[in-house]
Amino acid sequence: MKSSIYDNQSEQDIIIIRRVAARIHRSGMVTPAIFFLELTKPLALIGSHAMIFFGPIINAFINTEGYYKAAELFEEPANVELLIREIEKLEDDLTHA
Repeated sequence: MKSSIYDNQSEQDIIIIRRVAARIHRSGMVTPAIFFLELTKPLALIGSHAMIFFGPIINAFINTEGYYKAAELFEEPANVELLIREIEKLEDDLTHA
């Protein structure tokens, strides 16, 4: 049986990853986003903690529904890699359509 890259993720985690990937793709910042994510993948835990630290400030300006879940999700470098793959998949689908 072939293993899926999403075997260890819940349905909610997959939805969050795909939603973030779609937002990045719509922004037109695919290349800088992938570059930044690849560069900072080893620092995912620190970035996640920074998101939690700044959460109350961000909450004052935007709706943070899912914000803390995303912070928890992206503390794992493997999940950052899944995000990169989703962004690349969206870009490939666009260029090969």
